[in-house]
Amino acid sequence: MNLAALKDNLKSVDTSSLVDKVEANLVELLQERKLKVGDSIPKELELAELLGVSRTVIREALLRLRTMGLIESKKKKGAVITSPDLFGIMSKSMNPHILDQETLKEIFEIRLVLEIGMADFIFQRVKKEDIEELRKIVSNEPPATQYHLFNIEHEIAFHGKLYEITGNNTMKKFQKMLLPVFDYVHNSGLLKKQPMLKTFVSHKGLIDTIETGSPELFRNAMRNHLENHFARLFD
Repeated sequence: MNLAALKDNLKSVDTSSLVDKVEANLVELLQERKLKVGDSIPKELELAELLGVSRTVIREALLRLRTMGLIESKKKKGAVITSPDLFGIMSKSMNPHILDQETLKEIFEIRLVLEIGMADFIFQRVKKEDIEELRKIVSNEPPATQYHLFNIEHEIAFHGKLYEITGNNTMKKFQKMLLPVFDYVHNSGLLKKQPMLKTFVSHKGLIDTIETGSPELFRNAMRNHLENHFARLFD
């Protein structure tokens, strides 16, 4: 969209939604100019003239972009484009107590899918010392964990290490946000109750599969490891 079109777009907008529209048009303008991380954006006065609105409106729209982590202020450079901390922004709203039940359940499902899907990354990047650390983690678990749903401490320690082994820092950050939701969903009664839990692949069994198996075997083992969770979703 060119500048003339941006201005025409703004003319038909009522005052209550003006800042919303300017915010969207600012993002379009920055994309149009092909600005990248570290580049300075135009000054408030220039933006006000380009978009045909007051500096007050521009200032409010820029504040929103700062809040989203899209821009930040730098000495001698003014406002510059930044790479937003997506998970930092998401974590502010990833509170299980303020999310509706359907969203909580879907987040729970995302975590199960991620852990089954990480097999190839683990097998490509796992090291001997990773296996040793996993076994050390398992040695501190009570024997009953093979037959019961894991508590949040065991999940953080063991599954957190699996995410670390993948080498994907973004996935690891996502996992840290998902675990509190996972624990909340498990304890909140959102999932179906089971009178008896079946034996499933333990953390130790998963380690054995990583050490001597294959990505396909690990996917199957992780699916079995999480079987009771899936049963509570679909049975």
